[in-house]
Amino acid sequence: MEFDPVLLAPRLAPMKAAGLWRDETIENFLRQALQACPDKTAVVAYGSDQAEPVRLSYRQLDERVGRIARGLAAAGVGRQDVVTFQLPNSWEFLALSLACVRIGAVANPVMPIFRQHELNFMLNFGESKVLVVPRVFRGFDYEAMARGMLPGLPHLRQLVVLGGAGEDSFERVLLGDATPPLAGTALGPDDVALLMYTSGTTGEPKGVMHTSNTLFSNLHAYIETMALGSADVILGASPMAHLTGYAYLAMLPVILNATTVLQDVWEARRALQIVRAEGVTFSMASTPFVADLCAAVEAGEATTPAFNKFCCAGAPIPPVLVERAHKVLGMRLCSAWGMTENGAVTVTEPAHALEMSGISDGRPLRGMEVKIIDAAGQPLPAGASGELLVRGASLFAGYLKRPQLNGVNAEGWFDTGDVATVDAAGYVRITGRSKDVVIRGGENIPVVEIENLLYQHPAVSVVAIVGYPDRRLGERVCAFVTVKEGASFTFEDMVAYLESRQVARQYFPERLEIAEELPRTPSGKLQKFKLRTAAKAFGDVD
Repeated sequence: MEFDPVLLAPRLAPMKAAGLWRDETIENFLRQALQACPDKTAVVAYGSDQAEPVRLSYRQLDERVGRIARGLAAAGVGRQDVVTFQLPNSWEFLALSLACVRIGAVANPVMPIFRQHELNFMLNFGESKVLVVPRVFRGFDYEAMARGMLPGLPHLRQLVVLGGAGEDSFERVLLGDATPPLAGTALGPDDVALLMYTSGTTGEPKGVMHTSNTLFSNLHAYIETMALGSADVILGASPMAHLTGYAYLAMLPVILNATTVLQDVWEARRALQIVRAEGVTFSMASTPFVADLCAAVEAGEATTPAFNKFCCAGAPIPPVLVERAHKVLGMRLCSAWGMTENGAVTVTEPAHALEMSGISDGRPLRGMEVKIIDAAGQPLPAGASGELLVRGASLFAGYLKRPQLNGVNAEGWFDTGDVATVDAAGYVRITGRSKDVVIRGGENIPVVEIENLLYQHPAVSVVAIVGYPDRRLGERVCAFVTVKEGASFTFEDMVAYLESRQVARQYFPERLEIAEELPRTPSGKLQKFKLRTAAKAFGDVD
């Protein structure tokens, strides 16, 4: 596969001179663990279909990584070939990721929720050589789906089925004893290491390319800010096929020579049982995970004082959740903002989490810069809302085969598509997507502010505000809401509540839609583009 990482060259010299790109791959840290703590537990994998978790030391993990690497090479995978794997959180996911680095291949994890439509595009666009799927997961037959797709995948050389019974089973192809020793070259720090498709909040997937240097510059800075170390035990419950899971729950623990504990199917009560059993100290996921943990503890499940740090990214954290997590879980909930294209750019430090996580998305990590500009491209002062640009060490290497979409200007600034403010202390607050701005009669509606107020209503579980077309005003406002179990919430309730909070009536939503659930990406982000599409039907403009 020929990659075109055009965003690397201008940064090579300055990033390495600044010590931000250290020319490391994950192999450096695995070798370090083998020397310093070979018998320390590297991974504990809890499977929903298994009575007991799988525990692997760093020595055992390395042995399996070696087998998988040799199996991939024997299957014809070479340098910069793409290996696609559609696996739940598991030790096989982690070992496969590490094996790709060992043979110079490119890891392409894809979410288990994807089906033929998405997979056909991704596998063909990325020219994948190998596809690894589970035989069955959560009642769905992935093996049958993958076999049915094979005639339309001309680049694919090998299907591998985890838990399969045939010649293409994971055990036979990738864990065999008869594979020859490796003869190829391992991945370099500036080679494309990860191909990850954007999760679709805009509706258009793009193949994001990262190198070890772009990824690890972010992880080193994140480790410093979050004060993480080798003694931490990290819960990996967010999907590892999303950047949050892949980088912060799979790669980061190996960098630390720490332990990662994986949960393949999210269930909050079970997660808390795992937390207690394994001594978990930290995790990262979107806000619904934390809300679920709070609800489970409130329903009687126990937590542990050691599990006292959690980082939430994907959407601004409702202030009420920061307070609830601290009260119910004894946890400091740290806000973060980032994208697949650059990892976590801003993070709220644990020491400031209680005061800042509910009102900001953190400050830039070392090696990253942010800038707020107006519609004319001019920088705005502190406190002013405008388009958010970022640049720095963890910015991606470009979009696969679509460099025209990279969105990076001559000075290296990347247009995030987000609208934000930055205060005098450097804390960033995301106030919406540039496409999410609702302007009614010339008045900008403070979408995030109204959403946060509605989150505090005792009946409201999830809320998302979007605009819909109106001939006279340009746009009107619709609130999509899911309610808590056993609760009710009417339009009249909403109006009365906002009145009680003394909100300007111009900001009140003119329509309320109650839904059982709202559309989300696999990582938990609300897909507002789908809600905007649905809301068009409420307007009076064709």
